[in-house]
Amino acid sequence: MNFSMKLSFMIGLLMLIIKPYAYYITGSAAILSDAAESAVHVFAVGFAAYSMRLSLKPPDENHLYGHDKVSFFSAGFEGAMIIFAALFIIYKSIHKILFGNELENVDKGIFFIIFATLINLVLGFYLSRKGKKYNSIILEANGKHVLADCWTSFAAISALFLVKLTGIALFDPIVGILAGTNILWTGIKLIRRSVSGLMDQTDLTLHKQIIEFLSKETQQKNLEFHHLRHRLSGDKILVEFHLLFPNDLKLGKAHEIASEIEHHLKTNLDVESEIFTHLELKNQHDDIHKKYELPI
Repeated sequence: MNFSMKLSFMIGLLMLIIKPYAYYITGSAAILSDAAESAVHVFAVGFAAYSMRLSLKPPDENHLYGHDKVSFFSAGFEGAMIIFAALFIIYKSIHKILFGNELENVDKGIFFIIFATLINLVLGFYLSRKGKKYNSIILEANGKHVLADCWTSFAAISALFLVKLTGIALFDPIVGILAGTNILWTGIKLIRRSVSGLMDQTDLTLHKQIIEFLSKETQQKNLEFHHLRHRLSGDKILVEFHLLFPNDLKLGKAHEIASEIEHHLKTNLDVESEIFTHLELKNQHDDIHKKYELPI
């Protein structure tokens, strides 16, 4: 994963050379917007790389659950930067509409932006695939940002082609507004995902999968379960639930059965997980919990 982040950062620096130069020779509002989005991307990748290194650190005395949740901050930061870039794109495009827009060297500008777009397109799909493979929200968010950059580049190319074919310079800022609106939505979705992770919003599909598995396992072993809770912590999921055993079952056997269920659940989940079970007596459960004022 570290290689993926380094590759993304290096290509981001390359984009900071190509796109500003393309804007310099054309004066295109759409290309300026594309260059601004790429600048934002480099800052976001730097923060994401730091977040990834931090998320891989093992638990310590100050972070007993590890550092995985920093990935949600990283996605939120990248989403915020995308939103900033989108608003800047829209602002500059409206400014060009109101105060005029003169373009030069359109053919050269098209060539440089197409070249940059092809590189980013390959990189974006690569990062997204790696993010899904390793269940890394940092890589996935970075891949989405790169692909969002591609949409901005496509818009810039379209704008320049329209200006070249029609001679109407107004197409340049209009397409810039459309591209800005599109990547604004991408940024909002990243922010929403970040907030959902930080607030431990339940993944309903995963919740259903866990319930179905535990229902089947406990029925086969003539047990019951309750108080199921789970939350995503970066790239792994933490699952906890209570198992209710018959009173006459020895603790050693109950512990072995619980461990077996934990193992089977862990191997059946599609994401890295940590499973925690709490062993209880079925017949005395309610009385004990009432006695010590615990939730039933």
